[in-house]
Amino acid sequence: MNRWPLWGYLLVLAVVVVGLVYALPNLFGEDPAIQVSSTRATVDAGTLTKVAQALEKAGLTPIASQLDAQGARFRFDDIDTQLKARDVAQKALGESYTVALNLLPKTPAGLGLLGGKPMYLGLDLRGGVHFLMQVDMPAVIKRAEENFVDDLRRILREAKVRYQSVSRREQGGIEIRFRDSAERAKARAPINDEIRDLDLIEGEDWGPYLLAKLSEQAIRERQSAALEQNMTSLRNRVNELGVAEPIIQQQGQERIVVQLPGVQDTAEAKRILGRTATLEIKLVDEEHDVASAVTGRVPPGSQLYKQRDGRPILLKRRLIYSGDNIINAAPSFDSRTNEPIVSITLDSAGAAINQRVTGKNVGKRMAVVYVEIRSEIKRDKNGNPVLDKNGEPVRVQRRFEEVITAPVIRQQLGKRFQIEGAFTVEEANELALLLRAGALAAPISIVEERTVGPSLGRDNIRQGFQAIVVGFVAVLIFMVIYYRAFGLIADIALILNLVLLVAILSMFQATLTLPGVAGILLTVGMAVDANVLIFERIREELRNGNTPQASITAGYGKALGTIADANITTLIAAVMLFNFGTGPIKGFAITLSIGIITSMFTAILCSRAMTNLIFGGRRLQALPI
Repeated sequence: MNRWPLWGYLLVLAVVVVGLVYALPNLFGEDPAIQVSSTRATVDAGTLTKVAQALEKAGLTPIASQLDAQGARFRFDDIDTQLKARDVAQKALGESYTVALNLLPKTPAGLGLLGGKPMYLGLDLRGGVHFLMQVDMPAVIKRAEENFVDDLRRILREAKVRYQSVSRREQGGIEIRFRDSAERAKARAPINDEIRDLDLIEGEDWGPYLLAKLSEQAIRERQSAALEQNMTSLRNRVNELGVAEPIIQQQGQERIVVQLPGVQDTAEAKRILGRTATLEIKLVDEEHDVASAVTGRVPPGSQLYKQRDGRPILLKRRLIYSGDNIINAAPSFDSRTNEPIVSITLDSAGAAINQRVTGKNVGKRMAVVYVEIRSEIKRDKNGNPVLDKNGEPVRVQRRFEEVITAPVIRQQLGKRFQIEGAFTVEEANELALLLRAGALAAPISIVEERTVGPSLGRDNIRQGFQAIVVGFVAVLIFMVIYYRAFGLIADIALILNLVLLVAILSMFQATLTLPGVAGILLTVGMAVDANVLIFERIREELRNGNTPQASITAGYGKALGTIADANITTLIAAVMLFNFGTGPIKGFAITLSIGIITSMFTAILCSRAMTNLIFGGRRLQALPI
């Protein structure tokens, strides 16, 4: 009695071994490091050598360096050396590269090959800046309605409908006034055929009119797109701060959370997040030689640019239209070739210009230029910051321009057209986001800001760890004293529960926050509840005169329903916290949910396996419980 087949023990052992492998990386700590990356230049072995030589010249020796998909990385012994190395590397490489501070795990190579990585630490444990940003959704709707005004005028003219005026109301909606009801009725069909996003409402205030309002679905789509565009634009801007692991995520329907671990300068972060960017559309100058322009002989009326891969390209100075004329950009697939493309939608003004210019330039190339105004620290000829009379760095405005694509015009284009460029799916998605997110889709305002110092983060880690250790040890001692040998089994199961919990958080690269630490501590206290129910049931069976083996079987079998009910109800509460809570509450809910699942496994299966190995199949007169 109370024996399992061999595969049962092997299954439990396999889960425990996997848990140990993926939990171990959290014990080795991290090295301060710098990470070199670039979206405008190639990070290769030459970059690695250049930085290494600059560091050696400055007397800063890294303990290790590596080149991977994220860029070039250099490890150091302490944070002071790391900070000095960042300045040296940035000075050596120039503004085309981003040098970010980072912490690299000291995970042994063997565990790394198996995918073992430590958990990420959240802002409250590492320190940094937290912003809660409100997106101006009324401005999104206002901009959409303003874009439709010219479209409606064009539609009515083409349909030969006589109207008096088309204007946007201050309180919302587009008012179209007519001379009589017959013209109003005539206007409905062409508007509905071309613009599906508008609901038309008839009125008779000082004459017949139509009130065109965005449908509820169109409003939701535009608000969702505005949030996505703003988040993408913010993510692009955060790169300049040199933050290795920024957190930019949606909160609710109108807010964005921006967390910048390791950043302590709130003013600098605000400046970066609030900067502006746009797009410009220009024709490629194919009459003149690019090589001559590179040597300094740029022809009049043209300008030399760089493409995303660093190659030079010569464009005409004349601006065709800007990103302000782009209403939407979405990745899709060409119906003929099934290749990824990007579909562009322009407003009325942009469509008219596009139709005229492309009609005259079929077969030529048209470039999309990303333009951004950046505020940078002024440096002298030696690369050192220039200071003002107060000792503060002097900042200068710099215009950054980059050609992100330059496709051939195949035919005359209008309001909607496609960009082809032998894209991969990922490149098409990225280009669509760049086209939409060159500038913020709607104004944003900071409604909450917090700065968490690194010393406070270390204190949070130390105090959280102490709380877990004290609670953990107290539970271990109580179980051994009260349940003797069975208490020791419960203690081993509790240790395995903590190992599996950490392993799952590490496997999914979850971000551990202070509320998450609270969830782990609560899990430690709750994890033994199942064993307490089982052990008390075994005691009850022994008091009723059952044999030790029958009492063990009854204890585990009859307590299972109660344990499942208690844990499922708690899991439901944790899921509700995750669905309806904000960031910190979600962190607590995640660790609590994982802890409930792992505690069910360890308290029931692992403890039963150990009980069977120790007591199963033996003639027992009594149980040490």
